[in-house]
Amino acid sequence: MPSWKCANCGYTFQADEYPNQCPSCKEKCEFLDNTCYTPECTAEGIDPRIARKDR
Repeated sequence: MPSWKCANCGYTFQADEYPNQCPSCKEKCEFLDNTCYTPECTAEGIDPRIARKDR
């Protein structure tokens, strides 16, 4: 299942598709696909370079 990150507040969650509004900040935001597609991060399922809260 893909992992998504809110570009506004940084909230991450897993869903087949991203919602119309962020479940955390309740805003209509852009969502980044931070699903892991490289062997280095397969165990966690998310790409740590994207999932960091400060980005």
